[in-house]
Amino acid sequence: MPMVFTMALAFTNWSGLGDINFIGLENFRYLLTDPLFFKSLGNTIILWIMATVPTLTLATIVALMLNSTLRFSTTYRVIYLIPNVTSLVAMGILFSSLFSSQFGLANAIINLFGFDNIAWLQSEWGIKIAISALSIWSFVGYNALLILAGLQAIDKTQYESAAIDGANGWRTFFHITLPQLRSIVLFITLMSTIGSLQSFTEARVLTSSMSGGAASAGGVGNSGLTMVLYFYSVAFQENRFGYGATIAWGVFVVVMFFSAINWIVTRERKERGV
Repeated sequence: MPMVFTMALAFTNWSGLGDINFIGLENFRYLLTDPLFFKSLGNTIILWIMATVPTLTLATIVALMLNSTLRFSTTYRVIYLIPNVTSLVAMGILFSSLFSSQFGLANAIINLFGFDNIAWLQSEWGIKIAISALSIWSFVGYNALLILAGLQAIDKTQYESAAIDGANGWRTFFHITLPQLRSIVLFITLMSTIGSLQSFTEARVLTSSMSGGAASAGGVGNSGLTMVLYFYSVAFQENRFGYGATIAWGVFVVVMFFSAINWIVTRERKERGV
């Protein structure tokens, strides 16, 4: 029912109150030429790259460390999972303090190396770094546990055979560990893609004003404006529910497009046995 109603709204101009005016394909025509929508699309893709690659790398390192640790392993797993179950809103407020222009921890660290303060949340790339850092912090532990499950499913005799043949740690990782983690890595990449394309809370808490609509959403120059944040700003701050529903369907199409690419790549790799 919500999907049907949203599709119907996309063909209307409605403020949430009063009559619903049918306007045909006007919302879709405007979406295809809307600079803010394409700005939000570009920001979302950039944030996806900035968050997914470091998250996957750090999660693999953490999983390898957990796999080699025998004592207190359960405690470590719980600790690494805590960020994933912590409220993103609460952590967003904390990260806004960490990236404060004057007294934040991020500036305190770079001051140690002789650099001047950076206005993180008042600059285009500073905003992107702050949002990406929050995403990385939230999902490294969860992805590490998934990779850890894959590591523990690998037959240990393969490592013993590799050691007998004289393979060092790097060769063992790239020729035994990594190939057998392929399905898990592809799954994490797919879920990270979908999650990043639907990113909202991080950008909302770190950058958005409480009012002003899409024009001021996402911080300086809309540099933190994601697709879902743009949808929220249009629909629930500007009360343009018809166009907001159109943006929502635009997000759906983009998510399906990238999901299809992931599925095709996964299928081709499976057929080739790569």
